[in-house]
Amino acid sequence: MASVSITVLGGGREVGRAAVLLSYGDKKILFDYGIGLGEDDIPVLPLPVKPAELSVVAITHSHLDHVGAAPFLYISRRIPTVMTGLTRELSRIMITDMLKLAGYYLPFEYPELNAMLESVVEGRLGSTLEISGIPIDIINAGHIPGSAMFRVEVGGRYILYTGDVNTIDTRLVKGADLSGIEANVVVIESTYGNVDHPPRSRVEERLIEVVKEVVEDGGVVLIPAFALGRSQEILCLLAEKMPYANVYYDGMARQITEILLNYRRCIHRPDLLEKAYKIFTPVPRASLRKKILKEPGAVIVTPAGMLKGGPALYYIKRMWSDRRSALIFVSFQAPSTPGRRVLEEGVFEELGPRVQARVMWFDFSSHAGVSGLLGLLKSVKGLEEVVVIHGGDPTVFDFAALVEEELGVKVHTPSNGETIELG
Repeated sequence: MASVSITVLGGGREVGRAAVLLSYGDKKILFDYGIGLGEDDIPVLPLPVKPAELSVVAITHSHLDHVGAAPFLYISRRIPTVMTGLTRELSRIMITDMLKLAGYYLPFEYPELNAMLESVVEGRLGSTLEISGIPIDIINAGHIPGSAMFRVEVGGRYILYTGDVNTIDTRLVKGADLSGIEANVVVIESTYGNVDHPPRSRVEERLIEVVKEVVEDGGVVLIPAFALGRSQEILCLLAEKMPYANVYYDGMARQITEILLNYRRCIHRPDLLEKAYKIFTPVPRASLRKKILKEPGAVIVTPAGMLKGGPALYYIKRMWSDRRSALIFVSFQAPSTPGRRVLEEGVFEELGPRVQARVMWFDFSSHAGVSGLLGLLKSVKGLEEVVVIHGGDPTVFDFAALVEEELGVKVHTPSNGETIELG
């Protein structure tokens, strides 16, 4: 019988650029093929793979670090590609935007993106597809709307790939649950594999308190947020807790919100997203932004989450000196980004004046913390081996040691390019 192996092409001992190749005889399944960001934010692809040898590509979700490099695989052939319908829609938007901003550095263009999208075999969460003779179970990942985990059966064994995963229910998505699912091998992310997040309800309550304080004082609240997922979660929260507020949402968050409303089955509380869409105001033209900033008590939700671009730049440059206003971060702030600089140094531009507006950060992560990740693995039936990826040093090793101690199973922490022969 042919052996089963896993080769990590990206995401090995690093966060992002996810790409994992599962091989069994002449069958090869590629899970994700994402983009990383190198020096000066130049896109970095995973290690190469031969498209002609692939039986199927399975894309977990539409964040660029999981799907951004995938069109490169479709230059010369069509490959059956599994993803949810919502992931297909959102991937089109996200990759199109990336091509506009960084197309010069990418080895593919719009025809390859279209070829990828035309190769998609859509699967609903909770369903099973069979492609190239391979049964593929599609399981809710709880990360963003439409995100999936994949379980495949090869060589008489069940292999489960989590992609990015979250185990808590939010207003936007229901958390992942693997209770009763059988898997002999799990390939799992470890972004927060050595830390837990604070209770979501406490974080939400405190954010609403701060927003109310600023609004009542006549200031403006700017909430830079990722266009996909985080913006909509914050809008749902505001719709439930502050429906009377003058809330505006700008940039790509407008387009993505409308798409999500067409996929209500992928939303945990579609009623709240619908409510936010009805009572809050999109910003269709840049010319309206100046007027909004003059409105006492305005709340603005807009990309980019790390202040690296998007309408958020316009707003912060015109409100940073107002002591009554607040800049509220709800997304991870990567090192060397403007958002991280504001949080750590209190300045938006290097050597620039100090930001006078109130600055706060709230942990709204869409990744499970260590307890959630460990609980997910403990709920799996028949677990024998775990492959830990999508985590930096020392996080990936800390989580691997914990899994080995708590579950007593074999654990791997491969680097990029490493192949694991499964026992």
